[in-house]
Amino acid sequence: MSFNVPPFHAPDPEPAARSVRRPRTKRRRNRLIALGLLVLLVVLGAFAFFGVGRWLVVEDPLAPADAIVALSGQLPERATEAARIYDLGDAKQVWITQQPTPAAELAKLGVHFVGEDFYDEEVMIVLGVPVDTMRVLDPPAANTEAEVDEISGDMRAEGLTSVIIVTSKPHTRRVRAIWNRRAGPSLRAIVRYPDSDPYDAAHWWRHTRDALDVVRELLGLLNAWAGFPLRAR
Repeated sequence: MSFNVPPFHAPDPEPAARSVRRPRTKRRRNRLIALGLLVLLVVLGAFAFFGVGRWLVVEDPLAPADAIVALSGQLPERATEAARIYDLGDAKQVWITQQPTPAAELAKLGVHFVGEDFYDEEVMIVLGVPVDTMRVLDPPAANTEAEVDEISGDMRAEGLTSVIIVTSKPHTRRVRAIWNRRAGPSLRAIVRYPDSDPYDAAHWWRHTRDALDVVRELLGLLNAWAGFPLRAR
């Protein structure tokens, strides 16, 4: 009697090894992809952090306009720059916006309050701007949106088409964005800032004032891009 015993073959270890190797290779590749994305996000975040200070600053070339507008705030730099532009002959009148003040409340207590617009005028007079060319816009504006609405409304009422708006360096991009959204295409704004503005765009995080400016301007831009859901009281 004979038996046909099939030859013994040792199991091939390669399929098992390949099945273990593939998941490990896939996990390693996924980790590398995730690490690469993380590094990319960190690099982009660093560029955004260090570059946002400069990004906020924009300026238009000077050109003749119907009026110069010095937005309220940052005394005396804005008033000084408005007077300098007036001296160049690019416009024949200067407007000054004003902020809400506690003048009425203080008057009840017998205290006389002089607003910042008064000192803006004084600065311009000292620098040679004639009194009869200056005008303080009324009513007071609580924020930049209200200032833009007031300026553009007065321009339409007087048949004007262009203004030079003087503001601070980090505020320039937001002023332009708000103007483009609220003033309409028929009215042109040339946005300028004073060279004497102390804002350090390259190192804004080093100074409390500059850091607060950057945060405020970014929030203001987000509000403008979203259609102004947040409004001043």
